[in-house]
Order: sequence, then C-alpha cells, then structure tokens
Amino acid sequence: MERKARWVKDGHKTPEPDLCTFAGVVSRESVRIAFTYATLNNLSICAADIQNAYLQAPSSEKYYIVCGPEFGLEHVGRIALIIRALYGGKSAGADYWRHVRSAMQELGFTSCKADPDVWFRSSIRQDGTRYYQYVLLYTDDILVIMEHPKKILRQEFGNLFYLKEKSIGRPSQYLGNKVTQVTLENGQMCWSISSSQYVQNAVRNVEDYRNSKGLGALMKATSPWPRNYRPESDVTPELSSEESSYFQSLIGTMRWIVELGRADLVMETSALASMMACPREGHLNALFHMFAFLKKRHNGVIVFDSTEPEIDTSKFKREDWSATPYGLCHEDVPKDVPEPLGIEFTMRAFVDSDHAGDSVTRRSRTGFIVFLNNAPIYWFSKKQSSCETSSFGAEFVAMKTFCEYVRGLRYKLRMMGIPVDSPTYIFCDNKSVLANSSVPHSSLKKKSSSVAYHFVREGVAKDEWRATYLNTNLNCADIATKSLPGGEKRTLFTSYLLHYVYD
Repeated sequence: MERKARWVKDGHKTPEPDLCTFAGVVSRESVRIAFTYATLNNLSICAADIQNAYLQAPSSEKYYIVCGPEFGLEHVGRIALIIRALYGGKSAGADYWRHVRSAMQELGFTSCKADPDVWFRSSIRQDGTRYYQYVLLYTDDILVIMEHPKKILRQEFGNLFYLKEKSIGRPSQYLGNKVTQVTLENGQMCWSISSSQYVQNAVRNVEDYRNSKGLGALMKATSPWPRNYRPESDVTPELSSEESSYFQSLIGTMRWIVELGRADLVMETSALASMMACPREGHLNALFHMFAFLKKRHNGVIVFDSTEPEIDTSKFKREDWSATPYGLCHEDVPKDVPEPLGIEFTMRAFVDSDHAGDSVTRRSRTGFIVFLNNAPIYWFSKKQSSCETSSFGAEFVAMKTFCEYVRGLRYKLRMMGIPVDSPTYIFCDNKSVLANSSVPHSSLKKKSSSVAYHFVREGVAKDEWRATYLNTNLNCADIATKSLPGGEKRTLFTSYLLHYVYD
C-alpha cells in the first residue's frame, strides 16, 4: 500500500509553543563524510526507516478531542486525551526529536556537538581494535555505519522503535539520491550517490509546464547558461506574480539538485537565486536553459573515493613563525573532544574568486571546493559582501571565507572522533595572496584587507592550513566562480567532482 490515511491534529487552532517545535536533521555534509569514512575504515553501511515515527513519541502538549462516530458508536461524545505526538501538532516534531535523543542515549550513543543528529559510541572490531559506531538521523531515516549493522538495528533499535522490515538493508535511496557501491580502477570499493532520477523528474515537470504554456520542449544546451549571459544586466520585462512564484519554485528545485551533488551548477544557481526578489523573463529563460543542460547531462555521480590523493608536500613548507606577532602558536583544540579513532583524512581544497564579476555592483564572487581524500565533501559559491578594488583583495576575502569554513570542518571531524593531525592543503591561483598568507615576514600593503590577512596568516602559523600556488587552468574552484561554457575546461573541472556526466 503506497498511500495511507493519517489522524492529523488541527495544530493551527492551538497557541504557539514557547520552545523549539522542529525535529533536527543530519547535514548533507555529515552524510558525505560518513560515506567516505565507511570506505576508508572498511565499515558497512545499513539504512532503515522508523515506522509511524511521530506516533512512537509521547506528546508534550495537553489536548483532547470529542469522539465522533469514527471511534465507534459506543464512544461518540466521549472525551479522548491525545497522548502521542500526532501529526499536525505544533510540537510534534520536537517531541519526536526529544524521544529519539532519549532512546539513543539509552543505547549508549553520544550526540556529536558539531552536528547533534550524528551519534557515535565506542566499540571493538573483530580484529580487536577500537572504533566508533555511527548513526545518522534524518527524522525517521536511519543510516548506520559500523560492523554488522543489521544485527544492531534489529536487536537494539528494534527494541525501542518499530522499524520497517523491508527498509533494513544496504541503502539504495537516501535523501533523493540513488546510492550504489562502485569499484574503482584500482580495485577500491566506494560508495557513490547520483541525483539522476530526481533531475530527470524535475526536467519532466519543467517540460510539462512549458507544454501547458505553449512554449514547447526544452532546446538542446551544451552549457548551463547561454554564452556571455549576465543575469544582473538583464533588462527583459518583469515576470507576473504567478510566473515569479514558479521561478522561485524552480530555484528551490535547483538548489536541492546542487545540494544532492551537482556541484558543477553551484555558481549559476547562486547567481540566479539572487534575482528572486525581482525576476525577469530572461532569468526564467536562463533557468530553462539550465534544465535543458540537465536534460542531456543528468547522469552525474559523486564517488566517495577514499584513496589517498597525490600531494607534493614539499610545496607546502612549514615556516618558522616564532619571530612574528603570532609567535609559537598552536591550533586551538577543544578540551572535550572524544578520543580520535580510525584513519585520518587528507583534507585539501581549491579556492578562487572572480574579481568584479558582477557587472552592476562590481562585487566579486567567492568559490571553493573541499575534498576529504579524493571525495568532494563541500562546494560553495557566493557573491562577496564588499566591493574589492583589486583581484588581490577579492582573492584574500575568498581565502578568509574558506578558512572560516575549514576551521568549522576540522572541529566537526574532531567532535565525531575522527583524527585531525595534519594541516589542510589549500590550492589558490594568486601568487600575491600566497606570499602574504604563507611567508612569515611579508608585509601587507593593502590595509583594507587586514582582517582577512591576519585571520589567514594566524591559521598558517598554527598549522591549521598551508597554501600553495596552482595554475588557474587547473583550479577546479573556477567552476564555482564563473559560468564556464561547454568545452575542455568545463569537462576537466566537472571530472574533479562528478563521474559519467560527459560519458
């Protein structure tokens, strides 16, 4: 049975609660880390669904109903108390979340302080070594990373929750992605995710809309945008209120597609999303062009390749910072971090900016892509909040934005019990930024960049990160700052992130 009826509480008739009303969900970044970590440490992954999730949690709300004939003639007119977190209640999500947290603590799991919906506990592997078992919770979807996960799901989780028996097993679908295991050329087995099915459904919905409006099928497209298109310079007529709502819904779809793994479209999606306040016909046509591109290039797969990347560490020299204002400083590691277990990741990133890329405001765009070993974990593209007068300033702002992110990522890995002993290796294509951030006795001539200057340099002095130069033609973060036309460069940079798109 694919559809079922549910009792739903008229929550809109009840007062607003004082506390949080939502159920937390694990971040997609944590999910990507978990898939990569499982391969790196040779752990199994198993998924399961909690049946009638909210109804398994007690309700914190005090409400009642007057029974109607649907409760049986003998109960008509009687008062019934609602004791479960019924769907529709304003606090139902939070009640369920608190119930799950209580159950996880009963099973001996600890919530990660960097992502409260990542749970872990120490255990012993068959070979006698200690490791962490992980459970990731996305409302009623459970993802378990450990040895013998099915056994633990049935024997431990099954005692506290009603699980859908058919859902217990190797994940095949998770958060809109198709999940599979693939074998690399070196024989390494890895997990992979593909948004192809979601993308194809989205393309069909767009074509149905176009057909209903007499616009015809989507045209062929070899790149996400028409050549030389600039959304900020578009002066076509504004969309109607109905068309604006549709444009905004498509932006939401594209954002989710990017979140599911289509990192090659992060820049175009970000730029068009900034036009949602006053979308124009040209913006909608550019969005249609993106779906036309996806119609042909839907088969993008992220492979969580845990093999060690080839990094020439001699290019990342550890300098002596003792005679600088930073002195003999060290990375700040929280005192409450769990004991690190398992194999450490090699963390690297590609950082770039598009100086004065916005033709109206002349603001630059920051873009970066982060890898753990050879697995892409995070991608970012956003217009900078200040107008920089030089490419040096724009690149330094981009470097600072990335370093702020990676400090949080290093914290998250540590709070998950994953070892973080090595610096993050940063590749950038601006030699002036590299010199100012990595050479202890360099001086800053552009005082407006002083905050970014000292933030990045202090992290280098602490050995949180090290940077080196990379030719712009090899910097894959370029795809997060500019809309690259179809061709060799776009194909190369997409291959860093996705498999099979251009096969």
